Amino acid sequence: MADEMVRQAQRFINTTYGSVAGIGTVPEDGRTGWPLMYALTRALQYELGITALSDSFGPTTLSTLQGKWPSIDRTGTQPANVVRIVQAGLYCKGYDGGGLDGVYSDRVAAAVRKLKADTGVAGALPGDAMVPKLFKALLNMDAYAVTGSGSQAVRAIQQWMNGKYVGRRNFFVVPCDGIYSRDVQRALMFAVQYEIGMSDDVANGVFGPGTQAGVRNNTVKVGSTGTWVQLFTAAMVFNQRAGVSFNSTFNAILASQTAEFQSFVKLPVTGRGDFQTWASLLATSGDTTRKGTAFDCVTQVTPARADSLVAAGYQTVGRYLSNVPNTTLNKMIQPGELSVIFSKGLRVFPIYQTWGGSASYFTYNQGRSDAFAAIEWARFHGFRDGTRIYFAVDFDALDQQITDSVIPHFRGVFETIRENSRYEVGIYGPRNACSRVSAVGYAGTSFVSDMSVGFSGNLGYPMPTNWAFDQIATITVGTGDGAIEIDNDIASGRDLGQDGVDPGTSPARPDVEFAVAQKGALLKDVQQYLEGLGVPESGGSGILDEDTTTTFANSTTQALETVLAYDWLFTRLARTLNVRKALLQAPVLWEIRRFDGLDAAADDAVRRGAQADSATGLGRIPAAAAIDARNHCIDQGIINGSSLTWDRDRAAVWNKLHDDQQYNIATVAYLTLHNAARLGLDRPTTETGEADVERLLARYNGTGPKADEYGRRVIGLYRTLEKYFAPQRGL
Repeated sequence: MADEMVRQAQRFINTTYGSVAGIGTVPEDGRTGWPLMYALTRALQYELGITALSDSFGPTTLSTLQGKWPSIDRTGTQPANVVRIVQAGLYCKGYDGGGLDGVYSDRVAAAVRKLKADTGVAGALPGDAMVPKLFKALLNMDAYAVTGSGSQAVRAIQQWMNGKYVGRRNFFVVPCDGIYSRDVQRALMFAVQYEIGMSDDVANGVFGPGTQAGVRNNTVKVGSTGTWVQLFTAAMVFNQRAGVSFNSTFNAILASQTAEFQSFVKLPVTGRGDFQTWASLLATSGDTTRKGTAFDCVTQVTPARADSLVAAGYQTVGRYLSNVPNTTLNKMIQPGELSVIFSKGLRVFPIYQTWGGSASYFTYNQGRSDAFAAIEWARFHGFRDGTRIYFAVDFDALDQQITDSVIPHFRGVFETIRENSRYEVGIYGPRNACSRVSAVGYAGTSFVSDMSVGFSGNLGYPMPTNWAFDQIATITVGTGDGAIEIDNDIASGRDLGQDGVDPGTSPARPDVEFAVAQKGALLKDVQQYLEGLGVPESGGSGILDEDTTTTFANSTTQALETVLAYDWLFTRLARTLNVRKALLQAPVLWEIRRFDGLDAAADDAVRRGAQADSATGLGRIPAAAAIDARNHCIDQGIINGSSLTWDRDRAAVWNKLHDDQQYNIATVAYLTLHNAARLGLDRPTTETGEADVERLLARYNGTGPKADEYGRRVIGLYRTLEKYFAPQRGL
């Protein structure tokens, strides 16, 4: 919501500093945001005489302010514009700035006192003066009241840390919004280092050797009191341990809560705040010397390596289903490797990852494509139903990126795995990504990349409640031929991995995605074929419906471009179902090209409730046919789902056929399998001959002479497509 005083603050920036190089203007929309905060920061730097203006309120700004105006107050020694910057910042934070008159009035002083109270620094920074560290806190987007999912318990700790440590050189005011975040976690680490006795020159907020040594010397247990217990309970609260309260006494209740946490993260259950417990609370990797019972690796597990791993106490191995296309790293499960692993008493959990290294990779469509590929590779290696496949998020996904990209991607993964296999979905990634994807039901367990200790998606987030594997360190196990580099993983027991596989299966000479460089040549051949049937590049009418003169709506180019836009899906469906994708694409290409006004009118009649059904979507499939086809495939165990009925599901199925073209295309594939059964043919495969292909294409349009003619026409498109697809798959 726009605020008039924020708008006036924006106007102050524009009229006073709009022509200053390095500041410029900001939108006058009355909304607080980083552009305004950055402008206020640069305006302060300008008033301080700093020439290299920056968005950052960094050491130079802080030290210059400390030297020039260490106390901005009612004495009036500071310029009016500096007071106006204070007033503008107060309004942006929701406090009464006393106008924008440049006067440090009683109202300004009262607002500053309130700001100090809200941030917890009133005792450490008494009075009503604006001081440098508080000014730094003023000119950012941190909140000092509970917001969103924040809690009063966390806020109390944030205020306590601010008040206790704000006098230390490198400790700055943290948010008091009740939300555990990366900055709050780093502040807690500084607090631990200060209590260890580190100087300002040594303390750095990192859980390094010195901090680890200090923590080892400060075990807390029943009877302990003081600041170390406060720090321990703060860490427990930050890690969302139920029922823990921030206090300075370690009692029996806290001992029980500590034991529960230790059990959850698979530490020795002592009920004491010992080193390993401190480590797991303060750093996502915890004690990196812990011995795990699981591991993952990109290296083949040979008999010698397996012996080394078993001797080291490992039980479960994570291995990759496939390599990344167009790369040289051979990380996938090798021929015979699974037999070696099982013969040594080890179990396996499979990982699927191609790229996954940036937000741009993650989309709903890519999730579907990855899931189809994972199904194919899992079957190739022989993994049995019920196996959980871990799909990777291998970058520091910010919260908004998880919302916008990662969750839609995993929806595609989950829906595809659920319908087309009996495998289960897991997620590999930072804590926040694992927790959020799991919370919406798209992953059942998490494989947490906790050794990425600097990831913002790890720092400030508790361990996912459904964690199965916790990746904490890269180590080398064994020597000589038995040496292997692995990622050491802690196992929770939620996923035991697989202790065997069946003989692998794979499509015979499977199709590949279309080589787009040949699109032009394919288009010319399709145009030539259709022109031979009396269908020009655009327009035309009457094909198989000689009684109508309604003009076709789509050109040949548009029809082919639409089909090729979904080529990835046709390819994945064809490979998963072991059929030729030309068998699926040919009728869809034909139906798109011959779509006309009568088809549009029929669709409109269904939408208006004037008729119950129509052939709709890219493949022009009626709801009745879709229901029968999907039920057939469910009954045959080809896909998963509940049986559909006309009375209950007709409207929903028709709407999905009309609105969701991926659903429509998948139904084309299921209808093709159903048609084979209706014709008394064997289930089609990649080896199905052209005579049966023509019968299947004819059945797509029904029965009788017109359907037979349909088959004779559309098989020409099938042959045209195969002219390009066959060489591309290596024939």
